[in-house]
Amino acid sequence: MPEHTTPTSVNRKNPTLSRLTGGPLPILGAAVLWGTTGTASSFAPDGAHPAAIGSAGLVLGGILLFLTGRGSFALLTRSDGRTRAILLLGAIAVAGYPLSFYPAVAHAGVAVGTVITLGSAPVFAGLLAWRLERARPDRRWTVATVAAVIGCAVLVLGPDLVGSPTSVRASGVLLALAAGFSYALYTIIAERLIRRGHTSGAVMGTMFAGGGVLVLPVVVATGTAWLATVEGALVALHLALFTVFLAYRLFGHGLRHTSAATATTLSLAEPAVAAVLGVALVGERLPWVSWSGLVVLALGLAVLKAPSPRKPRARR
Repeated sequence: MPEHTTPTSVNRKNPTLSRLTGGPLPILGAAVLWGTTGTASSFAPDGAHPAAIGSAGLVLGGILLFLTGRGSFALLTRSDGRTRAILLLGAIAVAGYPLSFYPAVAHAGVAVGTVITLGSAPVFAGLLAWRLERARPDRRWTVATVAAVIGCAVLVLGPDLVGSPTSVRASGVLLALAAGFSYALYTIIAERLIRRGHTSGAVMGTMFAGGGVLVLPVVVATGTAWLATVEGALVALHLALFTVFLAYRLFGHGLRHTSAATATTLSLAEPAVAAVLGVALVGERLPWVSWSGLVVLALGLAVLKAPSPRKPRARR
């Protein structure tokens, strides 16, 4: 009979490697995949509505997560009423993200919408964890989050800081805050369900399939003609397979060993990846201010990614 390897036995063999591969690295991998969203969406047909593009990827990706998640059907059908209510709340939060983020970008601009959404998500996650679990954020998370948020803001807003700033509508700011809260909420819900013993695949599959069902009317109402084109189909497949299915598989795996507050901070790597892809593939240029923000952002994420130093044992 082969030896059954448990997470505990892995931690005993190499605790530092387990903390990296079981927490920060999968979440950073998910952030890298999320960073391709903007570049991929730029290849969509002109007639495609921005909210429909993200919603179409969520519908297909959510179905794939549910069908391939071990225990997804059992979690949906055999759970008690309280767990189902939590899953429904998570599905609503998942659906709320694309429905608020893409309009926020349309009203406030890509730079401001992205910074407010991703910058507010760690703050919301920390406050939710503090309120629900009485888990006060530690000093290391606070320092790393502040550095990462500042670096993210300087990175994305760099062109406006050295040029003429664009006007921002208040509705776009509010929608971006709503998107950040939605992201933090479904991350908190997923983390709590996974910590209760449910598999990450089942939790993510159930919540994202539910979110896909909720946004399906948006895809239909805004028109589906763009999905029949080669460019539209390829964009939708990329978003579904990479930015939803694979990314949230990694994200759910990382949540098994990482708090929701830390995970939302690590996801600030997304705009850094998007900026690099914009320079390398789209031909965009970043001023020196943005590159300095990228360095600060990387340092902030490195603080969270590095293993915590062990306290020396007290001598008897």
